[in-house]
Amino acid sequence: MSDSTDMSAKREQLVVERVPKGLLIGGRWRPAKDGREYEVEDPSTAQPLCAVPDAGAEDARAAMDAAAAAQAGWAATAPRERGEILRRAYELIVERQNDLALLMTLEMGKPVAESRGEILYAAEFFRWFAEEAVRVDGGWATAPDGNGRIWVMRQPVGPALLITPWNFPMAMGTRKIGPAVAAGCTMIVKPAHQTPLSMLALAEILGNAGLPDGVLNVLTTSRPGEVSTPLLEDPRLRKLSFTGSTGVGQKLIGQSAAGVLRTSMELGGNAPLIVCADADLEKAVEGAAIAKMRNIGEACTAANRMYVHQDLAEAFTGRLAEKLGSMVVGRGTEPDAQVGPLIDSAGLGKVDRLVRDAVGVGARVVTGGEPLSGRPGYFYPPTVLADVPADAAMLREEIFGPVAPVVTFTDDDEAIRLANDTVFGLVSYVFTESLRRGIRYAERLETGMLGLNKGVVSTPAAPFGGVKQSGIGREGGFVGIDEYLEIKYVAVDV
Repeated sequence: MSDSTDMSAKREQLVVERVPKGLLIGGRWRPAKDGREYEVEDPSTAQPLCAVPDAGAEDARAAMDAAAAAQAGWAATAPRERGEILRRAYELIVERQNDLALLMTLEMGKPVAESRGEILYAAEFFRWFAEEAVRVDGGWATAPDGNGRIWVMRQPVGPALLITPWNFPMAMGTRKIGPAVAAGCTMIVKPAHQTPLSMLALAEILGNAGLPDGVLNVLTTSRPGEVSTPLLEDPRLRKLSFTGSTGVGQKLIGQSAAGVLRTSMELGGNAPLIVCADADLEKAVEGAAIAKMRNIGEACTAANRMYVHQDLAEAFTGRLAEKLGSMVVGRGTEPDAQVGPLIDSAGLGKVDRLVRDAVGVGARVVTGGEPLSGRPGYFYPPTVLADVPADAAMLREEIFGPVAPVVTFTDDDEAIRLANDTVFGLVSYVFTESLRRGIRYAERLETGMLGLNKGVVSTPAAPFGGVKQSGIGREGGFVGIDEYLEIKYVAVDV
């Protein structure tokens, strides 16, 4: 082992060792009540990084006790102070971005440069909601008949359960924690079992920024049902925010019904990317590559179906295959790596199954198409498929990997019909040089978000969310804090 390799390995070990390995309950780091732990795996090596507590039902109840006990005091905390805590946390994240990026890469797999981009994106949610904390408003008006006044105020919903996914382990945390802190809600956070380390590091940062004990509680677990069920059944819980698959989201909505919980659901996607006949080809290829390959394709916003006008299909497919095929696949810590591993063996198996299914029904492999062999970890190369038939499973299922299926269309009506032919509606992408055409697509596509000549739509300043089975509610933007506030109306006799 060279000196530089040895130093890199030591730094990786140190970054992991620095993270608190405990459940955070009521301001105290502690083991699981029954002493159980589970291992966190590096998806690029399939080897364990460390072990963390494996929370169970008793730990969930303790976290609920802590959140409930802290709620009244936290709601009464001055909005400016809540905002200042978020601002301090933002600054600490930016200060520690290099170590946080390496930590994320080790537990999730994406290249370090991309992890650093997520760290800065995550920090921006804290900066955004630090500024929103002092802008929670209400209303005062004279009743229409002049007899009395109408007073409207907005108050914290109360203790919230926040369930975050593995693919954006810090940004999905700050996108939920930021508005909850700003609004005055206490929280119990359950990160994905594959990527708990980023959340544990974030919780430590918030503590260092001055967040009071009990406001944020973190439960790492490999047995999510044992943790979420007692929380969802507890009448003190008033809010659930979940990011993950539609199937799990549907179950959680059902469990939330008994307590009539406020729910925010950011669920699955099946994003169409449409390249119109008048599109700028280079811009479309570049945008498609970004929309497909961000986060190794493991994103609900990833372009899942590429509909290209028949006049551009051959040129577009060839250039996209050339671009994606030249990307360097490797461990995310390697300096030249552009494509890291998939999250685990199940993720790799799903991508391989969908590609084999598509080829089996007639799709043509232009580049990629087979799992990488001869190395540890869960690697799949960037793949472009042409002539993908309508009955290919990948046109109905979320791929969650670096695979771009290309389908041709003849006119705008056909493209819109194909794009809308899904139970999902999170995001869509359209490339056209016509403003008139772009507006028509924006109005007719059944989607919560649209990238018009853009391959990335996410920003803390805009409302993020979908329609149909892609979710309920919005995160980010001016409306993001509304998910954590109740409206109270007071009829005043004057």
